[in-house]
Amino acid sequence: MPERTIDFGKFGARGVRAFEAVADRLDGLVGFVSSPVSSRRGLLARLHYLRRSGRAWEAARAAGLMVTDRTVKAWLEGKRSPSKVNLERIEVAYRAVRRRNVARYLVARLNREGRGTRVEFHPLNQSQVARPFQRVLEFRTVNVRRWDRIVEAWVRGDMGALDEAWVDDVAVDLGSSWGQYDYVSAIGFAA
Repeated sequence: MPERTIDFGKFGARGVRAFEAVADRLDGLVGFVSSPVSSRRGLLARLHYLRRSGRAWEAARAAGLMVTDRTVKAWLEGKRSPSKVNLERIEVAYRAVRRRNVARYLVARLNREGRGTRVEFHPLNQSQVARPFQRVLEFRTVNVRRWDRIVEAWVRGDMGALDEAWVDDVAVDLGSSWGQYDYVSAIGFAA
C-alpha cells in the first residue's frame, strides 16, 4: 500500500483532502438555508428552524448557543441584532442541528438498500507542476455501499473519524493506488 501524502503541494499541485471534499459534498446535499446568517432573512430562517422543537433547541444549546429566550425574542422581533460571535454560534448550531436531522434520510438514500452510490474521484490539479514531476492520475469511480460511518462522523463534525472512515471504507477499494487520491480536486456523488 502506498503511504499517504506528507508534503502535498511541494511541486505546485493543488487540491483538497478527499474527506474534506466528501464533507463539502454532503453539506451540498443537505440543503442549508442559502441566505447568509448576517442577513435578516437568513437569521430568521435559522432561528425558526432551531426553535421548531425542544430537541432542536437543546441541540443548539449543546452546540454553544447560550442565550436567553428573551434575547431570542428580541432578535426575532428585530429589536436587537446578534453580535458577530452569536451570529457564528447560530450558524454552527443551525448546521449541527440540520445535519443531525437529515442524517438518517441521507444514509438511506446513499446506501440505496445495499445497492450503494457511485462516487467519482477527480484527481488533483497538476497544471502548475513541472512536467518531470507530474504523475499519471486517472478519473476513478467506486460504488460505495456503506455510508453509515462516513455520515455519522460528518454529523459529529469529527474530521479525524471522517478521514479514517473514508480511507477504510472507500479509498482502499481503489486498489494499490489509493494513496494517490488522498488529495483530489473534487469528489462527486448524488443522493
